[in-house]
Amino acid sequence: MGFGFGDIYLVRDGEISRSLLNLTYLNILDLSYNSFHVTIPTFIGSLTELSYLDLSYSSFNGTIPRCIGSLRELRQIDLSNNSLYGTIPPEFGNLTNLQYLDLSNVGRCRVENIEWLSHLSLLEDLRMDGISLATTNHWVDAILSLPKLTHLSLGGCELSQVVYPYSSSFLNSSSSSSSIESLHLGNNNLNSSMYRWLLPLTTNNLCSLDLSGNMLDGIPKYLGNLCSLVSLNFSDNSAIIKFLDFLTNLSGCTSLTLADLSAYGSQFTGSLSDEIQKFSSLDYLDLSDNHLNGSISEKLWELPWLQTLDLSFNNHRVPSTYHLSNISYVKYLDLSSCKLLGPRFPKWIHTFKNLYHLDLSNTGISDTIPLEFWDVWPYPLTYLNLSSNNISGKVPDLFLIFDAYSVIDLSSNSFYGPIPKFSFEMESINLSRNKFSGGISFICQAVYGFLLFLDLSHNSLSGQLPDCLWNFDSLTVLNLGHNNFFGRLPPSIGSMIQLQVLYLYDNNFSGEFLISLDLGANKFSDNVPVWIGENLSGLNVLILRSNKFFGTIPLELCHLANLQILDLSMNSLHGSIPSCLSNLTSMLHQGGFSQDVLFYERIRGYATRAGIYVDQALIEWQGVEREFFSTLKLLKAIDLSSNNLTGQIPYQITNLSDLIALNLSKNELSGEIPQKIGEMINLEILDLSRNSFSGRIPSSMSHMSFLNYLDLSYNNFSRRIPTSTQLQSFQPSRYNGNAHLCGPPLTKKCPGDEPELPPIIGKSEGNREDTDDELMGWFYIGGGMGFVTRFWIACGVLLFNRRGRHAFFQFYESFKDWVYVKVVVFIANLQ
Repeated sequence: MGFGFGDIYLVRDGEISRSLLNLTYLNILDLSYNSFHVTIPTFIGSLTELSYLDLSYSSFNGTIPRCIGSLRELRQIDLSNNSLYGTIPPEFGNLTNLQYLDLSNVGRCRVENIEWLSHLSLLEDLRMDGISLATTNHWVDAILSLPKLTHLSLGGCELSQVVYPYSSSFLNSSSSSSSIESLHLGNNNLNSSMYRWLLPLTTNNLCSLDLSGNMLDGIPKYLGNLCSLVSLNFSDNSAIIKFLDFLTNLSGCTSLTLADLSAYGSQFTGSLSDEIQKFSSLDYLDLSDNHLNGSISEKLWELPWLQTLDLSFNNHRVPSTYHLSNISYVKYLDLSSCKLLGPRFPKWIHTFKNLYHLDLSNTGISDTIPLEFWDVWPYPLTYLNLSSNNISGKVPDLFLIFDAYSVIDLSSNSFYGPIPKFSFEMESINLSRNKFSGGISFICQAVYGFLLFLDLSHNSLSGQLPDCLWNFDSLTVLNLGHNNFFGRLPPSIGSMIQLQVLYLYDNNFSGEFLISLDLGANKFSDNVPVWIGENLSGLNVLILRSNKFFGTIPLELCHLANLQILDLSMNSLHGSIPSCLSNLTSMLHQGGFSQDVLFYERIRGYATRAGIYVDQALIEWQGVEREFFSTLKLLKAIDLSSNNLTGQIPYQITNLSDLIALNLSKNELSGEIPQKIGEMINLEILDLSRNSFSGRIPSSMSHMSFLNYLDLSYNNFSRRIPTSTQLQSFQPSRYNGNAHLCGPPLTKKCPGDEPELPPIIGKSEGNREDTDDELMGWFYIGGGMGFVTRFWIACGVLLFNRRGRHAFFQFYESFKDWVYVKVVVFIANLQ
């Protein structure tokens, strides 16, 4: 670690060595980008010669030690991006030589009294993003006392108001003049009243202003007179604003200097009119996700310096033809989810010779793409998205059109013909949901590449997978589902060492099993290979349902500690259920998949791995096959149904306390249900039907308050069904085929169950039977209503919302008590 005296390493096993105390002459200490997970050691305060201290991005926790105030020689200090908490110590005011102070995103910290800031008269750069200033009403005074301050960042500081008029004498002193060039006030709670105190901070020195993420209903005209303003961020403001009024207030000398205008996710209305031509310096314009309508002015394309334009997710009507007098220099163009005038493909796109990023997805195009479209690019594209239209035609080979690490998405159209040959140096290719046909043997021409994402699903592709998949050792997502591929999976599929999602559903693959995430609904016939558990330790989902696997369930599957979905249903497996399934620890704890899978987000023409790929799987849920998408990662389920399994349910399986669905139906299992099954308190689906279970239904099941689907039918259960609102709320058919079972909701009464009701005044004995029937009717109506309510809520909004489920069933228990009181009052009234 460099400290200014050569490379000295004083970090061992995640801790900072006290031998730093012997280096009191140090003037530079940089411990950034480590993983200490410890408090900032107080002995740092002894390094009194330090002029530079950087502890950023190092997972420090605890509070900021007051001893930092002893480092009076400090010129720069950076504590950003840690996990600290508590009050920012006022001892920072002792650092009178400080020029740079970065406390942004330090954790859950706050400032209670900001007076210490006014002592830092040499400060030039102050960053306090994420520090709570909610109780500090005089921070403007403190800022104005810093004559050399040029950069101020207070994003997400819970700013809402400032005491006005100002309480100190700073505004009246000759020193209270702002030299701020960059001001960031985004993501606070500011409304337009803030402009009265913003004015002293926004002199003509101001170059960059960020007002995003507030509640502003426009901008004042004085901002249009800031003749040095180059960048303005007005994004994510919640008030409705006429865009023409916004431009008019900026139309002073600011219109000649403004190069960067971001206003995405606001509430702009009106059209993009000719007024935009006044902003002749615009280089970057982002008006996406607003409510703009009408036609886009042709003057927009004539802005001489405009290179980045994002108008996506508006109600624009984009003409299919433009008469452009000059060549546009736009490089980044996003018109996605706007509507083109007419369904024709816009030929004016051909005049944009400098494009590297083009997004026309979901724009209502219904046309054949002209062949010249693929020939007009003098420079390779890095991003092309034409998805979710109705574009037809053949796609030529893409070798020369796209650059390395580029992204193409032509999904959900009507393209046909063979899959176009593409460069394996691309990063993401999505050609799904089209009419492409033929094979994909051309992929063997790849020698190496960077391809991470390939989706060819929902086409008419056929043939065998070529045995050259070792060329795709970087591939993370491969989706070939819903095609006509057949034959065995090639051995080289095992060389795809980075693969996280493999989707081959609905093909005609056969032969021995090799490697999988979801290989359901094929014709694989073999033992479930033990190396799945030995080599795929990071697997979250294993779905082999509806194949021809035979043999026993291998114990090695118990090594898959991250597994949350295990579906081996509809095969020919035999033997017992392994007791070691209790080792699937992800089913013991709340939470979703521990690791994210590749997802591409478009940022300035580059593909970035910024989130998760929305996986999908067909799973039997409450007796019906359903397709899960974004909620898949929250599901925790075991489905071993429709096999030939024998023996008892291992009692260890009851340790899977966070399991949501357990389906063991249609096997040859026997014995009693484990008595502790009620400890699986999060179970919502339990299906043990069509086996040979016997004995009592465990009384602990009365505590399973989240059950909304239960099927115990066609077994050999006996005795009384345990009493609980939950178990009695299910239809009697869920208990059918158990000849010795009795008690509600079955009509068969248990021995000694004849109720003795008190005599009813004014009623004959013959009327008592009518009363009994009426009471029983009330009971079943209440139970039925409860079941219907729970069923639809559980299957709908609350299916994967744990907090919602708990809140609902707390309500349900209260509702149950209310029904009980009503029944008692009803009986009393009858008497």
